Amino acid sequence: MRVSADALRRNYARIRGAVGPATGIIPMVKADAYGLGMRETVRALGEEGPLGWGVATLDEGLRLRELGTTGRVVVFCPLPHDSLELAVAAALQVTVSNLESVERLAAVGRQTHLLPEIHVDVDTGMGRSGFDWQRASEWLPRVEELAQDGVRWVGCYSHLHSAEDDEGSVREQATRLQAVLDRIANPPAGFLVHLLNSAGALRLPELARDAVRPGIFLYGGRVGPEQPAPEAVASVHARVVHTREASPGTTLGYGATYRARRQERWATLAIGYGDGLPRALGNRGQALLGGG
Repeated sequence: MRVSADALRRNYARIRGAVGPATGIIPMVKADAYGLGMRETVRALGEEGPLGWGVATLDEGLRLRELGTTGRVVVFCPLPHDSLELAVAAALQVTVSNLESVERLAAVGRQTHLLPEIHVDVDTGMGRSGFDWQRASEWLPRVEELAQDGVRWVGCYSHLHSAEDDEGSVREQATRLQAVLDRIANPPAGFLVHLLNSAGALRLPELARDAVRPGIFLYGGRVGPEQPAPEAVASVHARVVHTREASPGTTLGYGATYRARRQERWATLAIGYGDGLPRALGNRGQALLGGG
């Protein structure tokens, strides 16, 4: 597999063009940059001046530090409590979904004499993590209290659930998040509000706040039939290891699902389903030989 750094940067530029120069971009590089390589992605997009990087796990955040990343790294999945000290020691910004996690982080800060940095995850409809937006009056005062003595509250965000095909849901979730933000009496200095993913940033850039969090679009994935198509970032290459002349009626492949219709010339490539090539491509996939 080959990854085009230029295509990555051009897809990033599409997001930048949509949201404008004032909005920060936090590229999601979780799952080894969607399988395309965290090291290569960070090297390519680091030149574009992102606001930070988004990951899903502690190990991914630590990997970024091992690669020499010194800026903002946000871990977007809830961390087990026994991982918090390592996250704080590595200066990772941790997202929190309940008061117990905030209190545990404050305790880690007291023990280590470090100041944990947190982003509050507000559940506005995704359901998988976050504080319930409808119960902000119950949890928000305690978060604000701990933010005065124990943790540094650096951001607040939510996850969109249907941005690819439902504009109304994006607006509804934005309204719910704003209802929580309106309850914060004195947002901390440098406080980041972020909501939009790739689809949200392209569909409704006017709802971009301090930052957006693109993921799949950067790596060549479509984010809705009405949205611009990203450039292809990855290409798969294999060597031709065998050629032959096939007479009419000669069968090919598991299940003999293809039969030569005429005198044909076949080429065998050194790649198969054991390498991740889907068997569903049988009789429908295409390949370029020699780039043409």
